[in-house]
Amino acid sequence: MTRNLGAHFGVLDPMEYIIWTVTLLLLLFGLAGSVLPLLPGTTLILVGVLLQKWLLPNTLSATVAVWVGGFWVLSILSDIACTLLGTKLLGGTKWGMAGASGGALAGMFFSLPALILGSMFGAMAAEKWGARRPNSEALRSGAGAAIGFVLGTFARFSCALVMVGLYGVAAISYWRAMRG
Repeated sequence: MTRNLGAHFGVLDPMEYIIWTVTLLLLLFGLAGSVLPLLPGTTLILVGVLLQKWLLPNTLSATVAVWVGGFWVLSILSDIACTLLGTKLLGGTKWGMAGASGGALAGMFFSLPALILGSMFGAMAAEKWGARRPNSEALRSGAGAAIGFVLGTFARFSCALVMVGLYGVAAISYWRAMRG
């Protein structure tokens, strides 16, 4: 009861300020991480939303948390699917898809270009030496992996934007309701 009255009059408990700040930081880092390597983008957004829902349950509805969780699952699935389908659509085999995944994993520790090039060269190497395919087919598979990775990044960033947007709408609705 005191918490709602305090929020209504513009006074928050210091712990509430900390929770709101941590949540916002997780959302910002998550948004950046959806396109940058080494930051688990949409996972940070999900953690921020769930943390706030758990610590300040009246500020977000369960529906918002479920929708954010759904877009998190979609971001993971689309990220994997885009790289694998990009490789497959340009003629890659299972070797190329595995190589693209391994190359992306190795490249993620360096930079975004290394991540893209890692998936591309991983697919090419796996096609060339694992599947014993000619250079032209290995190159097509590598190009497919790179295109798929870029499309996956776009899909992941789109999901991150929707997740942050859902949170933003819910937070604004909460503050408007508290203000009167």
